[in-house]
Amino acid sequence: MEITEVRIFPVDEDKLKAYVTITLDRCFVVRGLKVIQGNTGLFVAMPAKRRKDGTFKDIAHPLNTETREFMERIILSEYDRELARGPALQPVDAGGLAQGLRGA
Repeated sequence: MEITEVRIFPVDEDKLKAYVTITLDRCFVVRGLKVIQGNTGLFVAMPAKRRKDGTFKDIAHPLNTETREFMERIILSEYDRELARGPALQPVDAGGLAQGLRGA
């Protein structure tokens, strides 16, 4: 699996820092990821749906720690680059960054 595109949409909220859309292998798009400011730093929250009881359940997520860390590293790196770039919201191509995970 390779993350071939990362699009960052910064927001000015207390804990929510950005919405994220990623493209996998140039053929599958996942929308609704979020960059969140947690107690120990930034992390990436997967797309989730609110249940009737008010809790949230991920609708897409990595199945192992290695894949989660791989995705988070690329997304947070692109988030930092987007902030350094300034207020313009332009898609960021992560093709050169992501070497990919084989068999994930």
